[in-house]
Amino acid sequence: MKILGTGSALPKITLTNDMLTQYFDTSDAWISSRTGIKQRQVMSDEHLEDLAAKACQQALENAGLKASDLDFIICSNVLDEFISPNLACRVQGLINADCPCIHVNGACAGFIFALSMAEAYLNSHMAKHILVVAAEMPSRMVDWTERGTAVLFGDGAGAVVVGEGSQLKAMRLSTKSAIDCLYQKQYINSTPFDTQEANKISSLQMDGREVFKLAVSASMKDIKELLADCQLKQEDIKHYLLHQANTRILDSICLHLKEDKSKFHQNIQRTGNTSSASIPILLDELHREGKLQQGDYLILSAFGAGFSTGSCLLQW
Repeated sequence: MKILGTGSALPKITLTNDMLTQYFDTSDAWISSRTGIKQRQVMSDEHLEDLAAKACQQALENAGLKASDLDFIICSNVLDEFISPNLACRVQGLINADCPCIHVNGACAGFIFALSMAEAYLNSHMAKHILVVAAEMPSRMVDWTERGTAVLFGDGAGAVVVGEGSQLKAMRLSTKSAIDCLYQKQYINSTPFDTQEANKISSLQMDGREVFKLAVSASMKDIKELLADCQLKQEDIKHYLLHQANTRILDSICLHLKEDKSKFHQNIQRTGNTSSASIPILLDELHREGKLQQGDYLILSAFGAGFSTGSCLLQW
């Protein structure tokens, strides 16, 4: 598998830490010292499919392809305005594609899981060009009176077009059942036959300390296993693109690996945690800035609710 093109899109409204003080008791110093985040973009009158379509169109243009060239669309997404039809189907219509579409909910690790599906379709010769898009609006999942979670998230979309090639060297996927540390329940209509009270609408629930421990240990395990799979050393890796959840998590992984901090790219200061969209957004930024050179080894690694992790090693 090879990445042929990248794209990304962010909402038009930028919400700074200082602006959050009107919603709850907080400060820029409190937020930035604990998360590294200075601002994030949030959706207002926009629709998620429009944001996703913009990222997809950029990726197609960057790849030198048309929507009619696509054989499959895979969309990673957690929360959407629609239960059905899924986001991938609606994006397909907006970009004028004519191919099968599928939805993946792998939480913040969803983009890597979607890439693994794309690789399987390519290897089985079911497709030649696949659009993988992650589009998220976690700002709609949090309680906006609770600073512990509301300060963390931003909305956005990132996309890649992938095709046949040998860029992907190894991939690791895992899930360790740890539901209670990070979850959100969904409202379900009741029926006359219910024997228990129906779920009420709830906001995101997170045990920050437990998530921190799981994220650091799982990411380090994945990275070391990828290196072993490819018979590479840490010094061979030029770029680490990790899920942009919290600078403390990113810094801790870097510290435990005893790696050069400059290899661990971050944009969380400007975007916040955009869930599964964080890695493709960051990848698109680095690609367009010319920071990824031919032959460079990259590790992409994400973690999320489940507790699931996905990581892959690429040679650009």
